[in-house]
Order: sequence, then structure tokens, then C-alpha cells
Amino acid sequence: MASRKRIPDEMEGKPAPDFSLPDSEGTVRSLGDFAGRWLVLYFYPRDNTSGCTREAVGFTEKLNEFKQLGAEVVGVSKDSTKSHVRFIEKHSLGIILLSDEDHAVIEKYGAWKKKKLYGKEHWGTERSTFLIDPEGILRRVWRRVKVNGHVEDVLDTLRQFTSQE
Repeated sequence: MASRKRIPDEMEGKPAPDFSLPDSEGTVRSLGDFAGRWLVLYFYPRDNTSGCTREAVGFTEKLNEFKQLGAEVVGVSKDSTKSHVRFIEKHSLGIILLSDEDHAVIEKYGAWKKKKLYGKEHWGTERSTFLIDPEGILRRVWRRVKVNGHVEDVLDTLRQFTSQE
């Protein structure tokens, strides 16, 4: 079966939108804090849901491989910092989680979408991942992410970019 041709996202090749959000400890983290390193910035709907847990645990399990390639992994949701603390403790997560309660940063990255659940429409976070290079440029964007195989796909893509450096 032939693989589908990837269509580049309109944000790829452009500077990543800036952000300043609190992590689970209350420390405000900004895009500039990660300058000089690759950044995997992913947006997810909610702490402690099955897909979001599998994704966070998956990134945690591969965190050493990401770090060996010069990358940090940061997850963002509209959950509170207290919720993030519980999520991190419950699943022994090693990644940084940021709280975007007013979803302003989620919107900047185009991940705040109208969704349908049981026939009703509501606004929420679309699972999305952004690979940002050490200069702050968006190199790869994944929208409408399916959890299975995603962490490996991001890691493989990062390997491709870092082997070209």
C-alpha cells in the first residue's frame, strides 16, 4: 500500500508563536527558554483521559532519546497546574506540562477547534504537535493526531532533521 503524501502545514517554515505559560510547579516557561534546542510542543485535550495519558506516557518513555537529539518535550492543555501535578505524579511523567487555562496559546497554534461529541458541538483542543528548531522555526506540524505510533513518528522526524545538521 502506498503511503499518503504529506501535505505541509501552512505554519511550517515560519517562526513559532511565542508563549509564556506556567508549568506544574508554577514556573512560567516561554518559547525563548528553549532557544538553542529542538522543542516538541504538543497540545492535548485533557489530563488523565486515556488517549492523553498514552501520549504523555509515550513521550516520557522516549524522553531520553529526544534529549540525546537535543530536544525537550512540552505538553500543553487547558488544565490547571494542580491538575498537571496530579497527572505527573499518577503516571510518573518526565515531560514538562504547561497550563493554558484561557486557551490563548492553544488558539495561537491553531489547535482550538470546534468539535463534535455525541452530536453536540463544543470548542476544545485538537491533539496537535509542533516540532520547533533551535532557532524557533516551526519545522513540522501534525494536526488531528492519532496517538498510536505518533511518538515514534515525531522521534523519526526529529532524527531526520538532526542528521541534516
